[in-house]
Amino acid sequence: MLFNSYAFIFFYFPLVLLGFFLIGRCNARAAAGFLALASLFFYGWWSIKALPLLLGSICFNYWMGLQLTPQPGRSDRTRKQWLIAALTINLGVLAVFKYADFFLTNVNSGLAEAGLSSVPLLHVALPIGISFYTFTQIAFLVDCWQGKVQERRFVPYVLFVTYFPHLIAGPVLHHKQMMPQFANPAIYRVDTNKLALGLAIFTFGLAKKLLIADRLGQYADMMFNGVHTGVLPSLYTSWFGVLAYTLQIYFDFSGYSDMAVGLSLCMGVQLPLNFRSPYKSTNIIEFWRRWHISLSTFLRDYLYVPLGGNRKGEARRYLNLFLTMLLGGLWHGASWTFVIWGALHGAFLMVNHVWNAKVRRGAAPGWWARVLGWCLTFLCVMIAWVVFRAESLNAAIEIYKGMLGFHGAPVSAFSEFTVPFRKPEFFQTLLLGMIICLALPPTIALERWVPSVAALGGRPRLSSAMTVATAIGTVILLGLSVSKLGSYSPFLYFQF
Repeated sequence: MLFNSYAFIFFYFPLVLLGFFLIGRCNARAAAGFLALASLFFYGWWSIKALPLLLGSICFNYWMGLQLTPQPGRSDRTRKQWLIAALTINLGVLAVFKYADFFLTNVNSGLAEAGLSSVPLLHVALPIGISFYTFTQIAFLVDCWQGKVQERRFVPYVLFVTYFPHLIAGPVLHHKQMMPQFANPAIYRVDTNKLALGLAIFTFGLAKKLLIADRLGQYADMMFNGVHTGVLPSLYTSWFGVLAYTLQIYFDFSGYSDMAVGLSLCMGVQLPLNFRSPYKSTNIIEFWRRWHISLSTFLRDYLYVPLGGNRKGEARRYLNLFLTMLLGGLWHGASWTFVIWGALHGAFLMVNHVWNAKVRRGAAPGWWARVLGWCLTFLCVMIAWVVFRAESLNAAIEIYKGMLGFHGAPVSAFSEFTVPFRKPEFFQTLLLGMIICLALPPTIALERWVPSVAALGGRPRLSSAMTVATAIGTVILLGLSVSKLGSYSPFLYFQF
């Protein structure tokens, strides 16, 4: 069941919202249980075959969390052994489902060169959302071991893991962000302000997905899929195709995150911010503080810091940074293209840190330096997206050649492509996307838009007029978005 589907918008979510608040008026714990069951139904709608794995993961990690919690008579050494076992099993399960065939394919390549017979691939189907709920529970286990977890009841834990707005494609949640909210009786009562704001944020996210991401995705797919089938892209086709994908993945994933935040806010629960206008960044360090914030935070707290962070010297710091990004790339998928994408960003971050330490030395950059920094950062991000999206390394290389002009500049030489940038709607969508990315605040800041207008003179009539105008605009935007429903259009991050 997709957020951008008739079934979800007109049936599932209204029924869940109604049931949650009706039950919550009588019993908050029963309402939490109802929401957990509704979330499991949401996941089972996707794949009933993958549901037992999710339930098994929840039960196993909840039990392990109890063993890892500091208790009288239980030594730190014993708890550390439990932690190692729990992490090994979690990562092992993830490796089997996500990386087994990737590993065997590379082993078979070596065996073929040696003249030996190959090992059969497992062809195990990847359960949707396994990376997100595995990382969420790994963070929980580590915090149990460190004695940071206060809430240990089973139903709140199940709800924390399965909570449907984040279950499929994040954000990666932390227990301290969610469990206190589920324990707050106020969320089980309707808050009309939060409900209205949540629906508005959901609408903006839905519009990002259906009106911008999907439209740009048609042109990006045209170029990337064409290269995969052997068509060589020209200079212009390459750059416009990569730019289309650069905006597609942003509006697709930030659209999902906005929808998740909006849906959750309707129920009074605040999800963490996952995007903060990342394409406004003037350096790569800033980009990773704004892009997929929940994953960046997880990688920092549970990978970079345990590796030593910046505590073991400058050289080790850069190595830890590179390894963190390398593994972050591998987290996205079992392919060398994702590994190289992570390596590119690791290298970009290392260069950025060296520049700050050796050249800039803390001096505030001028406006021209910020403009140049933005251009360089955006260019580096686009270059990395090529290998992230390409079906293979060979396809990525051909696109890079096209971007350098090695396949020629005239578009007329490549009749295989329906040239997208000759169509007005492509340019309009591209321009609209760039304006939203660079000129507007994040959707999560919607709450501040109307009050800021009301603050101009403090006139209540102006405030009321702007509130009505915002409501009308939201309804119109929702209508436009709903008119695009009907075709199967999953989110890009579902594959990770």
